[in-house]
Amino acid sequence: MLSNRQHIVKRSIARHLPVDNLSRKPPDLTHDADFPPPPPMPTLARMTPQPNPEAGAAVKAADRDHVFHSWSAQELIDPLAVAGAEGSYFWDYDGRRYLDFSSGLVYTNVGYQHPKIVAAIQEQAAKMTTFAPAFAIEARSEAARLIAERTPGDLDKIFFTNGGADAVEHAIRMARLHTGRPKVLSAYRSYHGGTQQAVNITGDPRRWASDSGSAGVVHFWAPYLYRSRFYAETEEQECARALEHLETTIRFEGPSTVAAIILETIPGTAGIMVPPPGYLAGVREICDRHGIVFVLDEVMAGFGRTGEWFAADLFDVTPDLLTFAKGVNSGYVPLGGVAISGAIAETFGKRPYPGGLTYSGHPLACAAAVATINVMAEEGVVENAARLGADVVGPELRALAERHPSVGEVRGTGMFWALELVRDRETREPLVPYNAAGEANAPMAAFAAAAKKGGLWPFVNMNRTHVVPPCNISEAELKEGLALLDAALSVADEHTR
Repeated sequence: MLSNRQHIVKRSIARHLPVDNLSRKPPDLTHDADFPPPPPMPTLARMTPQPNPEAGAAVKAADRDHVFHSWSAQELIDPLAVAGAEGSYFWDYDGRRYLDFSSGLVYTNVGYQHPKIVAAIQEQAAKMTTFAPAFAIEARSEAARLIAERTPGDLDKIFFTNGGADAVEHAIRMARLHTGRPKVLSAYRSYHGGTQQAVNITGDPRRWASDSGSAGVVHFWAPYLYRSRFYAETEEQECARALEHLETTIRFEGPSTVAAIILETIPGTAGIMVPPPGYLAGVREICDRHGIVFVLDEVMAGFGRTGEWFAADLFDVTPDLLTFAKGVNSGYVPLGGVAISGAIAETFGKRPYPGGLTYSGHPLACAAAVATINVMAEEGVVENAARLGADVVGPELRALAERHPSVGEVRGTGMFWALELVRDRETREPLVPYNAAGEANAPMAAFAAAAKKGGLWPFVNMNRTHVVPPCNISEAELKEGLALLDAALSVADEHTR
């Protein structure tokens, strides 16, 4: 199998950043004659929020009467009625603007309403709005080609889905059929989607209500030094002990029964725990030794979020299957997929693959993907995420941690960061209990409310807030958001000991 470094020649990207050390700064692109700075991003006419509370009330009433929201007790939620969005901002019907530090659900990697992507969707709609997946069409073929150019190793075949969860479903199906084995190993503190197989693979509380106990899934502990399950004191210890734990789990489950190990390259919603050096390479070696398919879930981490096209590039690791969605077209039209290695693709060369979707590779979604990938390449979006992550977000968040006793740990890379909030830095007691709700979650709710009152829309999960703005955010916008985050953390500080 080709390594990322051996296969780098296949990529048609402007710059491949160093992968040896996450702390290394990316090259200075502003003084490189061979790679001039990208042109400024074209913008739509500036959208000025116009208050219209009556319209907002009507939108809200219809929502409450008819929309059934995901992951929610329907009578206990109060969704914000959103009137518009542009770039890194959105606004409500009262004219209040919010800087979106959540990128929707970590998918607007090039922001809202990018004019080139909007135009591509409009042009595709005028040309061919839809067509069945069994045919070869330009938008689908070009999207697959552009994705395959950027995936690591020999992941050159693309199976399109409608989103991340069904991408995971199909990756697991492929692995089981390829190996003839039933079991899948996945990590606690993970999220892989809300469909039946994907939610059973998931390692957080959203699995519990749908856990069948018979889905062929075994969970294990992945590395997380701040809350180590292995009593580790260094990254080296955490890596070695986590790999030994995984090896032992496989040995006792029976290697010949395990079809796949699936990991988020960098876990997203579960906490943005960047794996220690050597861990993913160690998992790759274990999979190779036992004939297990290695699946990396890059639904959230892919397409520039980490300062690389794929987070796997940071670790010089190539999986057998790679799932993607979200940032592939900035969420403008639902799209996901599985990038497939040559060996697994060959399994289905003369044997039909028993799976498909009506809207696989939908023309509008694929046209949006083509435009998004081209925009990211032309405008240096991946490089922007890497540079601002290294030069602005990381240093500023570490400075916040010095000022705020509620910040227990800062971790991340690119535009993919987490602050772990605690009551006590010494004991590392979380600011709220695991899976807290209601009154038990009051400190995090107060922090989130303070951020929103200041004009910052945060990404909050359990005792963490994530800093995950669009990858093309400007340095000025980023610093504006970090200042608002600084103010909101003072509310979290009130709950520390």
